[in-house]
Amino acid sequence: MSNGNDYPLSGFRFQVDFKEQMLTNETEGGEVLLCSGAFSECSGLEVTMEPKTIKEGGRNWGAAQRMGAVNFGTVVLKRGLARTSDLWAWFSLVGEGAYAQRLNVTITLFDQSGQGVFSWTLLKAMPVKFKAPDLNASNSEVAIEELHLVHEGLSRATAAVRQV
Repeated sequence: MSNGNDYPLSGFRFQVDFKEQMLTNETEGGEVLLCSGAFSECSGLEVTMEPKTIKEGGRNWGAAQRMGAVNFGTVVLKRGLARTSDLWAWFSLVGEGAYAQRLNVTITLFDQSGQGVFSWTLLKAMPVKFKAPDLNASNSEVAIEELHLVHEGLSRATAAVRQV
């Protein structure tokens, strides 16, 4: 049972870590952090399963429902900042048709005190849209307006407690 301080959470902050899965000759190795960014908004963390309807002869009380294909939503990260230009370089490689490494992307949610609350991992992510902010000298814009990522899997885990 909750002590009342756990939920509802407010004042979220997101950190996004882009990691390369290292492979060895025999087994999969660990992950290497390539880049991190902070974003103020994240949407599209969703998984949808399309059920298959099977109509059986003699079954008059509705059709049987079976599991179908699983689809993952496009994750949209908005209003972010990364300390390096690695995200743009990654998108440029994909856009130019060159081979670009698929990365595992971990999105960690922090509460108001800077403690990691929980995280999601996008498996084999690839950037499909990169939007820079409008250039206006009177505004205080961020470095990345939007970054859209498609991926091949989504997992959720409790974040390691750490301060940001």
